[in-house]
Amino acid sequence: MTGLFYSLLVLLVWVPLPFASNRQWAWALMVLFACLLGTAWLIGYLLGRFQVTECFRRARWAIGLGVVAWLYVGLQALPLPAAWVQTTSPHAFEIYQSAAAATGNPEPLEMTLSVDAHATVSFFLKMLAYGIVFCLTLLLVDTSKRLETLIKVLVFSGTLQAVYGSLMVLSGLEYGFFIKKFVGQGWATGTFINRNHLAGYLNICIAVGIGLMIAKLGGEASHTWRQRLRSLARLLLGEKARLRIYLIIMVIALVLTRSRMGNTAFFASTLVVGTVGLLLMRNAPRSTMVFLASVIALDLLIVGTWFGVDQVAQRIQQTEITTNAENVLPTEDRDEIAQRSFALAKDYFPVGAGAGSFYTVFDGYANDKMIGFVEYAHNDYLQILAEMGIVGATCGGLIVLLAAYQALSALRRRNHPMMRGTAFGVCLAICWLLIHSTVDFNMQIPANAMTMSAVLALAWIASGLRSRHAHHKH
Repeated sequence: MTGLFYSLLVLLVWVPLPFASNRQWAWALMVLFACLLGTAWLIGYLLGRFQVTECFRRARWAIGLGVVAWLYVGLQALPLPAAWVQTTSPHAFEIYQSAAAATGNPEPLEMTLSVDAHATVSFFLKMLAYGIVFCLTLLLVDTSKRLETLIKVLVFSGTLQAVYGSLMVLSGLEYGFFIKKFVGQGWATGTFINRNHLAGYLNICIAVGIGLMIAKLGGEASHTWRQRLRSLARLLLGEKARLRIYLIIMVIALVLTRSRMGNTAFFASTLVVGTVGLLLMRNAPRSTMVFLASVIALDLLIVGTWFGVDQVAQRIQQTEITTNAENVLPTEDRDEIAQRSFALAKDYFPVGAGAGSFYTVFDGYANDKMIGFVEYAHNDYLQILAEMGIVGATCGGLIVLLAAYQALSALRRRNHPMMRGTAFGVCLAICWLLIHSTVDFNMQIPANAMTMSAVLALAWIASGLRSRHAHHKH
């Protein structure tokens, strides 16, 4: 099981590297890697070497909802009698009829609910990988030590992206994943293509990093000057100081992305979850309150002054921005896309147009005033509803709500520092997701979706993992 656990960590570090795995060859490797890990665990389970953990059992409702959503996406790509499609999705039926008439072919006897079955099959495979990572996190992270290791690896991966992205901007080299950037120059993108998605990934890593920092705060009280000196030395030279530096580096990169909602969501979620967390955490040490205040004050005033938070604020105030190949759209276009995406969702309600089909079907809703191509809705809520219908939107929303409930419950009742800190980090990540998803499409990017899947699983681990290490076989 140890080998599988470290293989899972390798996958989580690898996925953001090749353009956030948002290329066909990259996400295909991601799916293959995840399926191999899942198969290895199943073989070990059948041989009696591995066992199902209590946290996995506790998350059965979330797993069930995920399976329902996954099977529904498979159903969207499955050939069905034309009469069934006509009854459940009249708009999809009309598109197939129009295509048949344009090519002079007779009306097909079978159709799919999805207007782009190939894209839906691709999404089906990606969902499988996300689900496997969610389950493996619950099955393999069975001790507090492994929990801490996983969070440290996510912090390492976020710091790696932050350092690379910042160096590219500050040095002027402007390379992505071994390729010179042709879009997004002057902004930190790391090995991602879109700066907003790097901002989303950094938000996830910062969130769990803040949770780890909270878990490390507190400790023994210092009564003598020698104890105080030792505590100060540990603070300045120890693990907490290094972790704080990593968090500052990631915040610097977040500011350098110039992502408006990425930065807004970070500060807003820290304020909201910080307030709620302090109310729920019993006997929270004073150091926790000081640290949370410093995250806002120090990073905003000092880091922001040096690395350009004023430019982010200027972008937030702007109502017109230029468009380019990385899907940065004028604000007016984003509003127009949101309105037309809502119309799309209404037309294909309740079954959806097919997971991954937005680019194909939206062309019929665009107008001549829109600049460039529109591949995503720039709103995860609308895109999921438009593509996956009421089933996908309900299942996805309930999974996030269940994770939030588990994390908030752990904040309120757990005394173990690692569990409480992890719960805080999960709450931060969820709050960021809920805010940022209103204007962007982070969950359409494989690296962010897979990383968030692992973080959501941590909610059940923080709530259910016993502080006494569970026995496991190697």
